[in-house]
Parts: sequence; C-alpha cells; structure tokens
Amino acid sequence: MNAHFNRRLALIAGASALAAPFAHAQGSGWPTKPVTVVVPFPPGGGTDAFARPLFAAMTRNVGRQFVIDNKGGAGGTVGAGVAARAAADGYTYFMGAVHHSIAPSMYPKLDYDIEKDFVPVGLVSSVPQVIVVNPARVLAKTLPELLEFIRKNPGKLNYGSAGNGTSHHLAGELFKLQTKTFITHIPYRGAGPALQDLVAGQVDMMFDGLGSSAAHIRGGRLRAIAVAADKRAVAFPDLPTAAESGVPTYKVATWYGIWAPKGTPADVATAMEGEMRKAMNGDDLKTMWTSLGAETPNLWGAEFGRFVSAEVRRWAEVVKTSGAKLD
Repeated sequence: MNAHFNRRLALIAGASALAAPFAHAQGSGWPTKPVTVVVPFPPGGGTDAFARPLFAAMTRNVGRQFVIDNKGGAGGTVGAGVAARAAADGYTYFMGAVHHSIAPSMYPKLDYDIEKDFVPVGLVSSVPQVIVVNPARVLAKTLPELLEFIRKNPGKLNYGSAGNGTSHHLAGELFKLQTKTFITHIPYRGAGPALQDLVAGQVDMMFDGLGSSAAHIRGGRLRAIAVAADKRAVAFPDLPTAAESGVPTYKVATWYGIWAPKGTPADVATAMEGEMRKAMNGDDLKTMWTSLGAETPNLWGAEFGRFVSAEVRRWAEVVKTSGAKLD
C-alpha cells in the first residue's frame, strides 16, 4: 500500500516542482495579528510533533504569533468541523492528517467535507507507521515473536489508537486482516493520550506514526517491532520493515497537511504557503524531520488537494476490504 502512496507522491510532486515557488503575497499585509492553527487532536500526538516546531519557526520568521489550538475528539473530526466553520479571513488554518481522508468512509455524518469546505495549502510531512509495544507488557522483540504470541492468545493483547477512523485504527485493522489475527481495539481522543497510556502500561501496543514514537523508542520506554514502509527509516537503521519480518504487504504511512477554510482570499493562502516553504526549507526543520523519520514531499495548493482526493478514495477501499467499523 505504501508503494502506491510513494508512486503517487512522486508523480504529483514532479508536476508541482515545475511550478515556480510561491512568494509572499505582495501588498496583502498579512498577517497583521496572531494566526490560529486548529490541531484536531490533544497535545502530544504525531500532529503536534510537526505542528509545534513548524509554527514556532514561522512565528520567528514572520514576527507574528502562530497559536496552536488543540481541539480533539471523534478521530479528529470535531476539530475539523470547527475549522471548517471558522472565518475565512486568513487568520485560521487547520492542520489535519491522513485520518481526515479516512473519516468520510468511517463516519456516516460529518459536519464538513474535507474536499469541499477547505482550501488546500500544503503537505507538511509524511512518516511511516511503526508497530510499538510496551516492553513490560509484551515480551516479543520481533514481529514473528509477536505474531506467535497473538495467535496462541487471540484477543489477549490490545492496541490503542487516536480514535475511531484514524490511521492508527485502520493500520491495526489492516494488520489483523493481513496476518489473520485478533487484537482488541481501544480508541482514545487522540494519539497523545493513547501514547501516554501505552508508555504507562495501560495498553499493550500501538500502530503509531514514527514521529511521535521516536523519542520513546530511543528512551527505551517503548520497543519498536517493525516499520510499515518499503525501506528502513534513516533515523532507525536497525529497525526492520514488516516485509523483512514476514508480512510483505503491510505498509502504512501517516501524512500531515495544512488547509484554510473555504473562501480564504487566494493571496493570503499563497502567503501562508510561502511562509511554510520558507520554514520547512530551513536547516533546523529539515534536521528535525529527518530525526522523526519524516519525508517532505513537494505538494502544494491544488496538487495537494488532488493528492487528498486520491487518499480519500484509497482509504475508502481499505475500509471496505477490512470491514473496519466504529467501536
């Protein structure tokens, strides 16, 4: 699945790279006051891991405060609805994730449409997901050992997720489908709380974005079993892929992006894009993204919007095939 993701990124990024980089919108005067960025999950999750350094850098560069407003709930859909209804004046943005391309297939009634109610600004990062366990609760050190235990003890292990319909949830369901195993799903109100409980030993395992788990893996608080990607992560060269560990089709990536409410002036959205580009091209963020196992595909504006639409269709097929449901 991740191979298709990477090929699609390469094709879209290639087209996007032909366009000249956007400059700061001349004469717009934006921003003249603080800018709010709605992050639809509680603090401490994967979205925060990229949002906070990005908008701290933009605050320094622009000289105006970029304020993160965490609004968690319902797999990120509560915050998305809030952002969709915000004033389209260029002073509210939305930092969503792959979860928001999954939600249309999982939630029968959403009060927003990710493809119609937002202006796509740009893709911030893309990171592989990683299978992580609490080392005190799960003794397995490799994927074959983990699968052996699960098959001998169906339903004994559980996995936490950022909520129903999130990539953490679907990654778990896809893992169960492809390995013909059963693990109990425990949804949280965001990746941050789920990760905290995993570290504290309240849940057994997680299918998490490598960015938010990286520090806990390095600190020994979590044990990484395998990365769900085509190749090993640069930041964790000793961590095998799922394919190397006997599950060749298990590939899941988590991406994060920025949108503005529909109706936001084009010159202001362009200015936001220009400031994002400037911050993300800085050495500090490039180094940080690499340490989090992240890539930064060159997807902006309408190209990013087309990528999101493709992801909505792809995840709809995964939901249908896996039979995933809201718990």
